[in-house]
Parts: sequence; C-alpha cells; structure tokens
Amino acid sequence: MKDKNSIIDTAKYTIEMESKAISNLSNLITNDFAHTVNLIYNSKGRVIITGIGKSAIIANKIVATLNSTGTPAVFMHAADAIHGDLGLILKDDVVICISKSGNTPEIKVLVPLIKSAKNKMIAITGNIDSFLGQQADFVLNAYVEQEACPNNLAPTTSTTAQLVIGDALAVCLLELRGFSSNDFAKYHPGGALGKKLYLRVHDISSINEKPKVNLDTSIKNIIIEITEKMLGVTAVVENKKIVGIITDGDLRRMLTKVDDFSNLTAKDIMSANPKHINVDAMAVDALEIMETNGISQLLVEDNGNYAGVVHLHDLIKEGII
Repeated sequence: MKDKNSIIDTAKYTIEMESKAISNLSNLITNDFAHTVNLIYNSKGRVIITGIGKSAIIANKIVATLNSTGTPAVFMHAADAIHGDLGLILKDDVVICISKSGNTPEIKVLVPLIKSAKNKMIAITGNIDSFLGQQADFVLNAYVEQEACPNNLAPTTSTTAQLVIGDALAVCLLELRGFSSNDFAKYHPGGALGKKLYLRVHDISSINEKPKVNLDTSIKNIIIEITEKMLGVTAVVENKKIVGIITDGDLRRMLTKVDDFSNLTAKDIMSANPKHINVDAMAVDALEIMETNGISQLLVEDNGNYAGVVHLHDLIKEGII
C-alpha cells in the first residue's frame, strides 16, 4: 500500500493541475462565448445538450444547472441521437455538443444531421480545429494541456473544464434573466435551499397550538397551559397584544427563588418585551433571531396581535437548519 504522504501528494497534484487548467480557461473566452449567451437568451426554444462518454455525464449536469436557473434544457445522448432521438430537437432549439477531441465517430455522424435541420450549434471542445470545432456556429474552447490521470487518458481535467464552461454559461444567462432568489425557490421547492427562500413563519406557526395566558393567570393554570400546548412556552397577552412570555425555564427559576408561589401570577414571573416576529417574515429570519438570542421559541404577531409560536424544532423538521 502507498504511504499516506504519497497519497496526499497525488491528491494535491490532481487538484493543483485541475485548478491551473481552470484558471487558464479565462484566457480562452472569446466573442463566441458572448454570442452563445445571447443566442440562447434570445432563443424561443430550448437548449439541447449532447455528448458521449464522460462528456455525456457533464452534459447532464449542465442541463440540470440551466433548468434550475431559468433556462429550459434537455439532455440528448449522442449515440441515441443517431438511433432515433434526433426527434428531441425542435425547430427553435439551440444545440450544444460537448466533446474533448471533437472527432469521435458519433459526433461526426450527428453534426451534419443537426446542421441539415438548420439548428444553431455550439461546440464545447478541447480542440477548436476538430471536425466539431470547424462545423459549429460558435466554439467554446475547453482546452486543457493534460489530464490529471498519470497516463493522460482518463477524462479528469478535461471534464472539469467542460463543467466550468457550462457553469459560466448558466451564470451569464442567470444574470441576463435577472434570476432572483425567489425564482430559485420556485425551481427548488422541495429542498432545504428552496425552503429557506420561500417558507414563511405563518406556514409553521399556523400548525402549532397558540398557548396564552393573561397577566393575572395563576401559576397552576400557567403550568397547565404550557403542558397542554406542548411548546414549552406561553405568551402573556393583554387585549390581544403580547406583553410577556413565560417558558419552562422561567418556571424552574421561579421555584428556586420562592418557597410559596401559590399567590404568584403571570405578571410576577414573565419576561417582558419578548422577542417576536411577524407572520409574513421568512422562516429563516426566525432562525436567525433564535440563534442570535440563544432561544428556542419565538412568539409570532399578525398586525400587532398575538398569533402563535414558532419553535426551533419546527425549523429543524422543515430542514431549515
């Protein structure tokens, strides 16, 4: 077995080689890149991205990135395309072909078919003088001097370069479209990222019980209210307005300070002016308030009136944390 230092050296070498190749890509960006971005932005169709082998895997990832940032895209495997899948390409679609060499047999068969249909075609290739590079309307140069593979065979540095070119396209298109965090949330409603961008306090607090007592509520009834509502807290409310909060911790601290609490009421043990948040605020803002103040429950207001409680456990359950 290799010793750990040798393994670490190989890992560092791979990362450094790929990072240098990526850095050099900025020197290879030409007007063709700008023309490609404008072509896709102004297109009435979709972006069809094709490739074979490892380039096909990169194509899939670029498709996913474009779709999630507002540019409709579809993956088409180059081998399948010449066996019937060319029907995926519609009149107004823009086609991106990804190939390191630009000279694979599948690409040589596919390219003339795309051109005969008069679809605009962009090449992402490491060889701008290749068959693909010469036939494409625009060429995005993904040249790398060497693969990280010690045999200079396994696609490593080259596929990383292709991926970065795809990311650059997606980001440029994202900016042209004015794609916002709200737009991102629409395309990612099921994930934690999306929830941080669209989930509001009301979506969570409306499901919970709404524990509340008034200023003159007895200790016994405060304990009953907190226990029954199972949130470890109750609001102290007067004329629908929040005037204080009582937590499990407040009750425990009260017990350590007094011997006779039979005559105590909510106003004697509550914390006045508690932290609170509006029902329309983002759930992630509630989390920030909790983290900043070291609390696990936050009272909720609606137009200045008490509206419920949001608990740290609710945020964890929703994947906000």
